[in-house]
Amino acid sequence: MGKLVCFGELMMRLNPEGYGRLVQADRLEVSFAGGEANVAVDAAQLGMETSYVTKLPDQELGRSAANALRRFGVDTDNIVYGGPRLGIYYVEKGASQRPSKVIYDRAGSSVSLAQPGDFDWERILDGADWFHFTGITPALGGCLPRICMEACETAKRKQIMVSCDLNYRRKLWSRQEAGKVMGELMPHVDVCIANEEDMADVFGIYAGDSDIEGGSLDVDGYRKAAQEMSERFHLSHVAVTLRKSLSASRNLWSGMLYREGKAFFSREYDMQIVDRVGGGDSFAAGLIYALYKAYEPQRAVEFAVAASCLKHTIEHDFNLVSLAEVEALANGKGSGRVQR
Repeated sequence: MGKLVCFGELMMRLNPEGYGRLVQADRLEVSFAGGEANVAVDAAQLGMETSYVTKLPDQELGRSAANALRRFGVDTDNIVYGGPRLGIYYVEKGASQRPSKVIYDRAGSSVSLAQPGDFDWERILDGADWFHFTGITPALGGCLPRICMEACETAKRKQIMVSCDLNYRRKLWSRQEAGKVMGELMPHVDVCIANEEDMADVFGIYAGDSDIEGGSLDVDGYRKAAQEMSERFHLSHVAVTLRKSLSASRNLWSGMLYREGKAFFSREYDMQIVDRVGGGDSFAAGLIYALYKAYEPQRAVEFAVAASCLKHTIEHDFNLVSLAEVEALANGKGSGRVQR
């Protein structure tokens, strides 16, 4: 099975039990996550060999974060230790008409202060088949845009597939900054994953007249947006997640994969949500697995959406499902009946 290398920030996640609010909480659940770390764990559950690259503080919290990845089969040998602190984020899980909320405390984290010399990409990417990062990582500033560029350039020189989830975060950088940096990185990317807001915010590419909160998606608009992305950056694939938010507890979920001038749309799932954080990362992991296994486009997008649908039923960020469970749902077995 192919080797996937992911690079980004690994953080501590703190959230109240169940659907409690932070102002109510007298205790918080601890877990670890991050966009690219989620992809590494999720892909490992599907059977891929995965390696995670980041910088963590050389103390108990940093070691605990690395242990969380090792627990689920992710190689952590390329993690660098040093710097002052581990990034933290707080999550309130939404319900009904109350949306989920995320609060970040990540300024000055070890990885945000990383230097290019911390990572020997020639060695790290030796033997890799796929490299994945997200727009969150260069958005952390400092030397990270340059480090991401070095990783991407090395990957392309080694003929390694590169995927990027745009993941625009307005709390981290402006649209102008994101457009400039990501525009320089995208020529090294083969597979781009995004939603309609990412494409619009980062590159000014709009998906027609979609209204995700009203539950209306312009299907042809998404196809044209993916076509524009593909042609502008010479991408082999553009994948778009399609979410209709009926409430925080209920979403309609599907996806589109654009390849060689054709758009392939998955079936739509009516989801009752347990925890939506990490949902996009589980889609990315499912897509990487499917494309690496050379699934034809329709099967690939069905697989990625099924994987992500299952993630929405699991607490915390990691998608702890098996390959067999994803294949079963992708093949239509989604009744939820008890398995005995």
